[in-house]
Amino acid sequence: MASLPSPNQTHVPLSPDPGEIPVIHETQFPWVPVQIVTHASQLPAEFLEPCAERPLVIGFDCEGVDLCRNGTLCIMQLAFPEAIYLVDAIQGGEMLIQACKPALESSHVTKVIHDCKRDSEALYFQFGIKLNNVVDTQIAYSLIEEQEGVSYLEKEEVRFLLRQDPNFWTYRPLSEQMVRAAADDVRFLPYIYCRMMGKLNQQSLWYLAVRGALYCRCFCITNNDFSDWPPLPTIPDNLLVEGSAPEEEILSVLDVPPGKMGRVIGKRGTSILSIKESCNAEILMGGDKGPPDKVFIIGPVKQVRKAEAMLRGRMLDMY
Repeated sequence: MASLPSPNQTHVPLSPDPGEIPVIHETQFPWVPVQIVTHASQLPAEFLEPCAERPLVIGFDCEGVDLCRNGTLCIMQLAFPEAIYLVDAIQGGEMLIQACKPALESSHVTKVIHDCKRDSEALYFQFGIKLNNVVDTQIAYSLIEEQEGVSYLEKEEVRFLLRQDPNFWTYRPLSEQMVRAAADDVRFLPYIYCRMMGKLNQQSLWYLAVRGALYCRCFCITNNDFSDWPPLPTIPDNLLVEGSAPEEEILSVLDVPPGKMGRVIGKRGTSILSIKESCNAEILMGGDKGPPDKVFIIGPVKQVRKAEAMLRGRMLDMY
């Protein structure tokens, strides 16, 4: 990666016009400022006050300590074409993050992110924010592979973090390394979004929207069955063709008896892998970050029900 003249600038690729050959060399990308935000007044007005007349597409990510419901959200990164904003949750506090809530929940601001589950969980349980209208590049890559039958490799960016220090993102002032690492996580996302959207057909675009919404809800389980969350995207009319309409997608949460998750997973993951291979559904577990003793299933209704039955069968085998 090309060296930066200061920690407050970075290269950001511009979205190519249709038919235009994309720029490959990073040095050809324009420089944009990287701004550390501690007050809402430092953010663009169109972000703070989203509206249908000014739709936005931004790169989005979060950094923190053990980022989940019980961790600490330290930084939110927002990538715009003209600047990257590092929203400092430690210095700006609750007031700053709440100022971002309308945009993070808005259907007029598309948030492009790679794997939204833990970010959404942290925002929901720490700040009451229901992350909405995301394009999850992790989902998009799998849809492109499924649709085209070929591997679509993600560009790997070098990221130097002090993994041995779990409090890395809490230190202030932000070091040059921290600023660069945070900016690197989001600066390509709007560009990747534009490239990917051109590869997906109408059905895949609907899958991308609904699965992104379900991923945002995944670890945000409550007792109200997500009744206070924005509604899931509906199947577009042009896809409601008899015999070929996509099946409704759902999120199911199964409780596992305490201490028995290991039997569900199986030795070296063999049990859960066999279920995944038998069902066209995503099966997730909270792992060390939790929530514990629960299995999350996302996919078409019939495949989710099939996975549920197989998992319940494993649970019955426990006794």
